[in-house]
Amino acid sequence: MKCTPQILCLIFALTFTIINQEACAIKCWDCRSDADPKCADPFDNTTFAITDCKQQRLEFMSDVKATMCRKIRQKFNGVWKYIRSCAYLGEPGIKGDERFCLMRTGTYNIFMEYCTCNTKDGCNSGTVMTISPFLIISTLVAIGLLKVMR
Repeated sequence: MKCTPQILCLIFALTFTIINQEACAIKCWDCRSDADPKCADPFDNTTFAITDCKQQRLEFMSDVKATMCRKIRQKFNGVWKYIRSCAYLGEPGIKGDERFCLMRTGTYNIFMEYCTCNTKDGCNSGTVMTISPFLIISTLVAIGLLKVMR
């Protein structure tokens, strides 16, 4: 296979995108619905500041870094509570698929849904999908370079 300038441009753009994603720390919403009802669903982030997870450390495991966002929805005796925060352990979603959350039920009317994600800052807000501005810019640059090299 011949390595054309177009292929080199595409490889460069993809590599730069992946490196940039890995270098950035994730920022997550951090709130509890028992302290502020706007933290529940539907989520209203107008009163919350987004938290930079690289600034947070666990007291008992200081070498573990938060690499994901977490949203917990739980019901105990008919009362719903939502918790949004940085996540330290585990994997995003179920088997890496963030569309799915871990759900557990128990006796005494207990239900828990545990969702983790790391695709973008604030991903623990809900299910709204957005496109990364960096991805759009890097794609446009790659297309421009391809046109120039022709």
